[in-house]
Amino acid sequence: MKDTKLELIVGVFVLIGLAALAYLAIKLGKLEIIGGHQRDIQAVFDSVAGLKTGAGVEVAGVQVGQVKRIALDGERALVTLAVQPHVKVYQDAIASIKTRGLIGDKYVSLSPGGSDKELPQGGKIRDTESGVDLEAVIGEFIHGGTGSGATDEKGKQDGSKKPAK
Repeated sequence: MKDTKLELIVGVFVLIGLAALAYLAIKLGKLEIIGGHQRDIQAVFDSVAGLKTGAGVEVAGVQVGQVKRIALDGERALVTLAVQPHVKVYQDAIASIKTRGLIGDKYVSLSPGGSDKELPQGGKIRDTESGVDLEAVIGEFIHGGTGSGATDEKGKQDGSKKPAK
């Protein structure tokens, strides 16, 4: 009888441990199982360098959703945003890709707009601002400005001693 009681207690603790582990996995993984109703909004950007699926979507610094999908639409990037249904996003909204700190993660910042018409489910935000590509900026700085390889009046390339061919 004592062994059965001990096994029952151990079994209960194992079940509680597994339930706690499952809860933490869902919360830390940001999975939406219950109450995960969100509406999709699309935005087209010239460049989404560094933006990843699962990145946050913020309005006034408050996270209201996440990046659901990133796909190529012609020569531009089509980003699908999953936003909480209570967030009002109007047709004149602006979506911007921002960076946390100097080299932090990228996220999408929404300026909801003030139009009379709200953006419908699956609607597209027309005004977008791509993020700053830090690698390109540093490359321009290191290579002395535009990096276009322009020649001076004597036919020499910038910074070279040999004439250009």
